Amino acid sequence: MKQKNSTQSTQPGVLKIIPLGGLGEVGANMMVYEYDGQILLVDTGLMFPENDMLGIDYIIPDISYLRARRNKVRGIIITHGHEDHTGAIHHVLEEIQAPIFATPLTRGLLEVKLAKNGMASKVKMETIHAGDTRKIGPFKVDFFHVCHSIPDAVGLGIDTPAGLIVHTGDYKFDHTPVDSWPTDYAKLAEFQRRGVMALLADSTNAERGGWTPSERVIDDGFDKVFREAKGRIVIASFASLISRMQQVANAAARYGRKMAFAGTSMVDNAKIATKLNYLKPKDDLIISLEEALKMQDKNVVIMCTGSQGEPTSILGRLSMGNHRTFDVKEGDTIVLSAHPIPGNEESVSHTINRLLERGANVIYDSIAAVHVSGHASQEEMKLMMHLTQPDYFIPIHGELRQLKQHAKLAHQVGIPEENISVILNGQSVEFVGGKMRKGERIPVSYVYVDGSGVGDVSKDVMKDREILAQEGVMVVNIVMDKLTGKPIKMPEIISRGFITLDDAGDIFNGLRARIFDTASKANGNIQKDVEQAVGSYLYKETQRRPMVFVNIVKN
Repeated sequence: MKQKNSTQSTQPGVLKIIPLGGLGEVGANMMVYEYDGQILLVDTGLMFPENDMLGIDYIIPDISYLRARRNKVRGIIITHGHEDHTGAIHHVLEEIQAPIFATPLTRGLLEVKLAKNGMASKVKMETIHAGDTRKIGPFKVDFFHVCHSIPDAVGLGIDTPAGLIVHTGDYKFDHTPVDSWPTDYAKLAEFQRRGVMALLADSTNAERGGWTPSERVIDDGFDKVFREAKGRIVIASFASLISRMQQVANAAARYGRKMAFAGTSMVDNAKIATKLNYLKPKDDLIISLEEALKMQDKNVVIMCTGSQGEPTSILGRLSMGNHRTFDVKEGDTIVLSAHPIPGNEESVSHTINRLLERGANVIYDSIAAVHVSGHASQEEMKLMMHLTQPDYFIPIHGELRQLKQHAKLAHQVGIPEENISVILNGQSVEFVGGKMRKGERIPVSYVYVDGSGVGDVSKDVMKDREILAQEGVMVVNIVMDKLTGKPIKMPEIISRGFITLDDAGDIFNGLRARIFDTASKANGNIQKDVEQAVGSYLYKETQRRPMVFVNIVKN
């Protein structure tokens, strides 16, 4: 069956759509559009690790499918500048040479990111604006403006020989956006008149009823914070959340405070946004962090990273008291202007508690209007479907439960169930003759990035790390007589993250005797016999299973 679908997908006149990331999780967004073997790639995002993914910095999609067709990629479109759409760009460009199409702000943020990896001068980029049209291989792409929590975001009308696809990217219908630039309703209506074969739409808030509030509601929340704060204000947000930077700048100007940025990514993004006129602070409002720390607390506000509780972020280090430049102190007001990404709730909660312990007044999403989502809620999703009136619908960007809920909404507004396809990463969908069918399933998996290692960490390694973190490790060193094959002396035991000799001397004494006896009687694989003996003994005594390593030295 797979071979049959693979053959069909190479036939002339077949449009193939393959999600490599973003369908089944929040983040790592990456979509392949393929026609006659020519590929258009939309977004190259990363995903933040969950709490049990120990040591992992971030996760990117598996691009094996693209790597095998690197000469067929005609272009890469980045819809906006958030990490879940841009974060894997340098990994993709290490494998694929193709031009990048992005709006001015998105391009600026990409250039900063690529410069850090020494790739800025090696990449061909073309600046596009909302309202532009580009021919990329067999695809004619209309870029249209959408509201989101970052300026200069676009959705796509992808006109293919097989039909017109509308790919929303991240969007919401905000009638009063911070930059006064609403989503392009007229373009969506124009697509409807042309005939939309398929709509691929953001599902992030598919479980949230009603309408997503306007970004403007945050102005009142910030105004209250600035009016009531007696000391220093520290606001944590995503480094790419330029709209939030502007709102903080406006509030700072109203209340006579100077504004500083902390964190390399936050500083770099603010500079490029100011240079391109997307961030418009009043004259002399922005000062360096060093200057801010010398001023009276009541006269400054600092924006920093760490709204997701990341231990290595500015706010994460402040909460633990190990930031090298400044500390949290009594009287500080700290605002987390972001909602926790699924999986980060525990880290955010721990960060808030640590900040409270250090004497700060902490304000966050659930107790004050200091953040709103940048994604459409249910009523906006219905409006998107009514505006475009697609023949077929594919929910994108979200976990399976969100994709399923979005599909239900599509059926509610009149799209037949057979014309709705809920797919996950790797499952291709094909369009031929104006009809949709499921195609082959492409093997995909998470690629873990651990320091400089990309894809070096497997699921087995992750499982080992989890065991080590939860149960600890025990190393057994046995010295054997190379002539008799018997142990010469009692074994040495090293325990880390399990129990210590001081805590459980009797257990260790009994374990040494068990190891000596097992090694003396072993008639085959001594290492395996000892590992099993240690494991069973420790579980009987402690109800725990540490990872056991046996090292045998022959003397």
